[in-house]
Amino acid sequence: MSYPKIELNEEGMREGMQIESVTIGLDDKVRLLNALSLTGLKNIMVGSFVSPRYTPQMSEIDQLVRRFTPVEGVHYRALALNQKGRDRAAEHMPPLTGSRFPPMTMVHLCDTFIRRNANISQQFEIDRWTDVVEGAKRDGASEGGLGLGAAWGSNFTGHRSLADRIEMLELQSALWESAGIPVTTLSLADPMSWCMPDQVEETLAAMLERWPGINTFHLHLHDARGMALPSIYAALRVLDHRHTLVLDTTFGGIGGCPYCGNGRATGMAATEDVVHMLEHMGIPTDVDLSRLIDAVWLLEEVLGRSTPGKVSTAGPFPSSPDELYSPNLPLVETHDEAKHFKRGEVSVDHQSRPWREPIPDPEPTAIKFRTAERPLV
Repeated sequence: MSYPKIELNEEGMREGMQIESVTIGLDDKVRLLNALSLTGLKNIMVGSFVSPRYTPQMSEIDQLVRRFTPVEGVHYRALALNQKGRDRAAEHMPPLTGSRFPPMTMVHLCDTFIRRNANISQQFEIDRWTDVVEGAKRDGASEGGLGLGAAWGSNFTGHRSLADRIEMLELQSALWESAGIPVTTLSLADPMSWCMPDQVEETLAAMLERWPGINTFHLHLHDARGMALPSIYAALRVLDHRHTLVLDTTFGGIGGCPYCGNGRATGMAATEDVVHMLEHMGIPTDVDLSRLIDAVWLLEEVLGRSTPGKVSTAGPFPSSPDELYSPNLPLVETHDEAKHFKRGEVSVDHQSRPWREPIPDPEPTAIKFRTAERPLV
């Protein structure tokens, strides 16, 4: 099967930290950002330049950007919702870089959510489209993009249909077409976790048919109802080698918006789970999964609790005979004990081995491993 090119955008330091305790110190945030920088991830959101009144967890964003250690080849970005925020972010370029996307028109399908989240209305978002398109034309932009927030539904207003999505995208597209600027990018955000795999597949297929010139698709999917990872897989079924799929994920699967009604339960697809799935589908990510898991464990230490991700607790598939579990591994019961895949059997030495005699090693011929041109992490 032909898959799209994947770009992972690590959102843990923004999407994740914005819903966590304001007591998490700057030193810990610097440690976490530095750890993520060493994983091979090429795109990392460091936080948001927003009002501390709305998001107090981002009050030290300027100090964080000054203190962390940038790694060459990594694109560090930050969210800014207004001109004041954009001006603050510009003061830190470099190490920050600009948006990965072309000029974009954007609207949320839920007026209630955008009022709660950004203190603006849906109509205000629509009214800005003309300025965006005119500004892009004035600046000589060669391409533009379409964007929808609350694309599949809202906790406040309910389900949104494919017709709803197409209607709002058509209105945006008409402005770009009138300006003579081709649309090449589509961004779909799901802040309230209404994505479902079949609807994501249906939506992307319809978008490809209506706008065949779009080659970059950006998905920001939340996971309160457990559908983010299945929906990412659904996107992989629709797109192919002609396309780039940009995926927002968070290490540990943390994240959430205090204005959507689900709090920390919102979450996102865990970066380590996405990397594990992609690599075992034969889609390279160039991410060091072991280092990424180390970063998740550091995150859990900082948070003082476990995170929703799976691979960071249960471990990836054993990818070589040396990594297979011993047939005489003691009983494993807790999440902490399951981390023996990196910590070794010392994690479970206190547990029993109730079988009457040692279990022999399996016959080598019975062990089959995935083979690939490049080793899986």
